[in-house]
Amino acid sequence: MSRPGFFHDVAIAAILGFLASAFIAVLTPFVGVAAVTRLVIPGLALLYIHYLFSRNEEKTGRVTSIALWSAMTVIAWWLEPPLPFYLLIHVGAIWLLRSLYFYSGIVPSLMDMALSGLSIVAAIWALSRTGSVFLATWCFFLVQALFVAIPTSLAARPATTPVAPNDEFERARRQADAALKQLISQ
Repeated sequence: MSRPGFFHDVAIAAILGFLASAFIAVLTPFVGVAAVTRLVIPGLALLYIHYLFSRNEEKTGRVTSIALWSAMTVIAWWLEPPLPFYLLIHVGAIWLLRSLYFYSGIVPSLMDMALSGLSIVAAIWALSRTGSVFLATWCFFLVQALFVAIPTSLAARPATTPVAPNDEFERARRQADAALKQLISQ
């Protein structure tokens, strides 16, 4: 798979927003809004992490990442921190996993951290203005979708210099390649 695209992430944001609003609307009369929110936040985080893993070619460490994320989720659920801190824990876990799997430098990872903070601000703004769980969740994941604009690494790419055709090393390499091809074809 390839790195996610922005418009694909916008569709994922809409799906996650719909799921969040549906679960909160259906389950709130039975267990209350606080309990449902504490179930929906890790549920959405798990779905989003699964989506990120499906769009990344790196396979190493996925089981460990999910196991550590699950342990963190259970501990956070058991300790019952205040809801803003609970949300920060899960957004921090998403940021950490995305930093580990999509970036190869500290600067892009810090840029992603700033993006995660901005997504929380956008979600709070949308919730305070509209009262809509769908719009708050959609705004959160819409801003998260901007992570595709962050480069994987800010290291300068080495400039490729053309090799002179009469360079002694290049001539020796071509002769060695020709000799190797001759040995293989015999």
